Amino acid sequence: MPQTEAPSPHDAAVQDRMFQEGRLSLGLTLPMLQSGQVVADFREQVALARLADALGFRALWVRDVPLNSADYPDPVGHLDPWVFLGALASQTERIALVSGAIVLTLRHPLHIAKGAISVSALSQGRFVLGLGSGDRPAEYAAFGQDTAARRALYLRHWETVAAAVTLPSRVVPDRSQGDAPGFFLLPRLAASIPLLAVGSGGQSVDWIARNAIGWMTYHREPAVQRERHRMWQTAVERAVPGQFRGFGIAMQLDLSADADEPPAAISLGYRTGRRGLSALLREMRDNGTHHVSFNLTASQRPPRKVIEELAAEVLPAFHVD
Repeated sequence: MPQTEAPSPHDAAVQDRMFQEGRLSLGLTLPMLQSGQVVADFREQVALARLADALGFRALWVRDVPLNSADYPDPVGHLDPWVFLGALASQTERIALVSGAIVLTLRHPLHIAKGAISVSALSQGRFVLGLGSGDRPAEYAAFGQDTAARRALYLRHWETVAAAVTLPSRVVPDRSQGDAPGFFLLPRLAASIPLLAVGSGGQSVDWIARNAIGWMTYHREPAVQRERHRMWQTAVERAVPGQFRGFGIAMQLDLSADADEPPAAISLGYRTGRRGLSALLREMRDNGTHHVSFNLTASQRPPRKVIEELAAEVLPAFHVD
């Protein structure tokens, strides 16, 4: 039987680079596009990812958008996430790579596990497997699935993926034959791959606390977000007392060139100058948020300028190691 691969120095640290109690880390959602731009040059995106890695951002998030349609609000032609993550793994060195999120209900869980193990191997253990359920009935129908079964399908697929990407890894077949061989996935895992819930997938927050390293949600207005923080913290204390679970937010950001421009709400985030942003992030940290991923598609400025300013003026206050 093949030998287990030697552990990477990144293996134990990947989730800690994103989620630490009392601290806030900052990441970026790909593709990084300026407002109004709907066609991504993915060679440029890889260059921006390398820059984000060099500047000290903690995570790069890659979405899974299987199908586009005229009535879907996101017009961007996203690459297949496994192809994109493979490219990022080969072009970056320290930054965590996160699927945000693989649509667990519309892919076979063993294919997801194979992709996750492959990206983890290519990145030397820098991969976090974010899983979501999707919610478009027409897309479910296109893949032969029923949204009414979403909750049960998510749960069943999660269990199969978790068995395959957690040590000791095991393959759970859909059906068993009496004469079937014992299957396993290669390359061998050096360490378990962290599983992150992106959205709820129809599950309770207690279930998420028991089964995931954390919970990633969309930005909401502050009073609502504070209530979600409290709900999450209560669920963690109830479901896994004494253990730590991360809480993260995906936030739209339009960073003004005026450092003193005060925050103004936009869809799923803010337009603000860097000083207002820093104040918002301090409040989020103090309220229990551990990671924020910036989506720059509302940005009026070129993404390179934004990430360079964030790295120079905002990251140092939060990334202390």
